[in-house]
Amino acid sequence: MLAGKRILLIVAGGIAAYKTPDLVRHLRERGAVVRCVLTDGGAQFVTPLTLGAVSEDKVYDSLFSLTDEHEMGHINLSRQADALLVAPATANMLAKIAQGLADDLATTLLLATDKPVLVAPAMNVRMWGHPATQANIDTLAGRGVTVIGPNEGDMACGEYGMGRMSEPLEIAAAIENFFAANGRLTGSRALVTSGPTYEPIDPVRYIANRSSGKQGHAIAEALMRLGTKTTLVTGPTQQPDPPGVQVVHVESARQMLVACEAALPAEIAVCAAAVADWRVDTQTDQKLKKNTGAPPPPLMMTENPDILQTLSNAKNTRPGLVVGFAAETENVIANAQAKLARKGCDWIVANDVSPNTETFAGDANTVHLVTADSVEDWPRLSKAEVGERLADRIADALEAGHG
Repeated sequence: MLAGKRILLIVAGGIAAYKTPDLVRHLRERGAVVRCVLTDGGAQFVTPLTLGAVSEDKVYDSLFSLTDEHEMGHINLSRQADALLVAPATANMLAKIAQGLADDLATTLLLATDKPVLVAPAMNVRMWGHPATQANIDTLAGRGVTVIGPNEGDMACGEYGMGRMSEPLEIAAAIENFFAANGRLTGSRALVTSGPTYEPIDPVRYIANRSSGKQGHAIAEALMRLGTKTTLVTGPTQQPDPPGVQVVHVESARQMLVACEAALPAEIAVCAAAVADWRVDTQTDQKLKKNTGAPPPPLMMTENPDILQTLSNAKNTRPGLVVGFAAETENVIANAQAKLARKGCDWIVANDVSPNTETFAGDANTVHLVTADSVEDWPRLSKAEVGERLADRIADALEAGHG
């Protein structure tokens, strides 16, 4: 759910800091990239070595590191993150943030950032209930800071009450919910197809193509990260199911069409699958045998259903934005423009799949976004980056009122 999200974790000086290595582990399990900032107080409970080991990144603890500050490190750290998380957020730290103090690296980062800030309070029950702390919480909430917890429970001081830091799993889930609720496409539904289709000849043979599914899976994951409820209908691939995406596994083109129609209604449809154009007219129930010296048995072919055209021309269930793919080996733009007009979709993402491009099964892609009135030539990008860029363009279109 947090794939690719960059979290800057600020560890303040409370006993709950001992839980932060476990928090880092849970965030990374969900795909997040975690960098840690350790205050002087936090270093009394957890070491830079521990946080560095679990995050597999440098731990930052000094505002006046000559190397980092030569490049304005406190500015870069705060801007490179997708969100800043303070855990534990002590009463002292909350007060500093509320007052806009900047007397160490952690508070300077929090004052310099333009990214979302989340805090997980942790303190004694009386400190939590003190009017000053509650006023600071109200101030931070009014500025858009997200407060996670705290919980009620036993305190390290021997008392019981409200003020115990939320557990690492609870904090990780809260961050997932935060990004899901604040995505540009929150509330939208998306349908994505991916991979090849297998069209059976007999019980052991089939017609297929070289699609790896990498691009379609990357698009589904990118749309999910922007907040869509995403259904991925995929032919047989070696790609893992993207976390947070509803995945429907199929084999043939006819099965894929049925699964796509079952996933409607949706605001967005991206048909990235390499669907076989033809299938064998009559599949045999028994394996076809080779007879030495005899000619091979003829294969009578028939057209498969056209999934992109079917979705584009659906009367009552047509998605607001339908995007197709055109895998070409020559005249890439011209063929894509013709396909756009023929299929009735809104956009075509065209790419050259000639053998020398290594597009099939590779990790990179060079695509052209073809619309009714324009062609965007994108540079060569990783398939993950193509997915992110396409998801952002889809969000731009829907925000502008397309569909």
